[in-house]
Amino acid sequence: MLDKHVVPLLKPVLARIAKTVAVRGWSADNVTVLGFVLGVGCVLALSLQWYTIALGLLLLNRLADGIDGELARAQAPTDAGGFLDITLDFIFYALFPLGFAIADPANNALPAAVLIASFVGTGASFLAFSSMANKQKIERPQFAYKGLYYLDGLAEGTETIIIFVIMCLLPQYFVFLAWLFAFICMITAINRVVFGYATLRN
Repeated sequence: MLDKHVVPLLKPVLARIAKTVAVRGWSADNVTVLGFVLGVGCVLALSLQWYTIALGLLLLNRLADGIDGELARAQAPTDAGGFLDITLDFIFYALFPLGFAIADPANNALPAAVLIASFVGTGASFLAFSSMANKQKIERPQFAYKGLYYLDGLAEGTETIIIFVIMCLLPQYFVFLAWLFAFICMITAINRVVFGYATLRN
C-alpha cells in the first residue's frame, strides 16, 4: 500500500549509494547475497534476544535490498539476479518471525507460525500472479522499476519493514504485533487471489 509512495522518495538516495558501491567493484548479486547474510545474522540475534543488534542488522539487510536493485539497473538487470533477489527476500521474511519463536517458544511459537503461514499466502499469490502476468504481458507502469509484475496490497515491503522494526524495538509486544500483521497479510492474500483470478480470467 505504501511502496508506490515511499520507494520513489528513496530511489535517488539509494542510487547515489549504489554508485559508490559500484566503484568498489561490487555487483548487484554480491550485494544481494551480503544482504541475505546480514538478514540471517538478524534472525540469530533475535533468537538470542539481542534486539538492538537485530534492529541494526535488519536495517542493513533492507538497505542492501534497496542498493542491489539500483546497482542492477545501472549494470543491466538480469533474470538470474532478479530471481536471486526475490527468493532471498522471501526466505528472510519467513525466517524473521522464527527468531522470536526460538527466543521465547512458549509465548511466541504459535503467533510466529501463523505469521509465517500468512507470509506464504502473500508470497505465493504475489509470485504466482507475477508469473502469469508476465506470460500475458500485463504491464504495471507505476512499478516499472520492478523485475517482476508488482501486485500491491495492504501488506507490502514498506509495511513489513515497519512492523519488523517495531517488533525489534518492542519485543514484549511481539505476540500482538504478529497476530495483527498476520491478519493484514491474510486480507492481502485473499485480495490478491480474487483480483488475480478475475484479472487473468478476463
